[in-house]
Amino acid sequence: QVQLVESGGGSVQSGGSLRLSCEISGFTYSTYCMAWFRQAPGKEREGIALMSVDGGTRYAESVKGRFTVSQDNAKNMVYLQMDSLKPEDTAMYYCAAEIPRNIGESDYCAGSVDATNYWGQGTQVTVSS
Repeated sequence: QVQLVESGGGSVQSGGSLRLSCEISGFTYSTYCMAWFRQAPGKEREGIALMSVDGGTRYAESVKGRFTVSQDNAKNMVYLQMDSLKPEDTAMYYCAAEIPRNIGESDYCAGSVDATNYWGQGTQVTVSS
C-alpha cells in the first residue's frame, strides 16, 4: 500500500525556517518523481518543488532560492527545507509522487496536479508577519 506521510509543519514568523518531511512507504521512491505542492485558502493547488528520477530539481519562481528539496535514500524520506519564509507562503503543504513518462531515453516529470498519482494528507504551514 502506497503511503506518503508529511510532518514538520507549524507556525513561524516571517524570515524563519521550517523543514518538512515526507515518509514514503509502499514503493521505491527513486523510480518516481517526488514533488511538493501547496494550497492556500481560496487558491488552487500549485507545484512548488520537484525532484526528478535522475535527482534533478526544479522550483516555482515564488520559492526559488528559498526552498530546497532533498532526499535520504537510507530513510526513504523526501524533505523540503524552507528558508526566508514569507506570510504568502502560508498554506497546506502536500508531498506527492508521480509516475514518470518515458520519452525517448529520458523519464519526464510533469509536476502537475493532474499527473500526480499519490498524495500525502498535508501539513499546515503558517507564517506570521
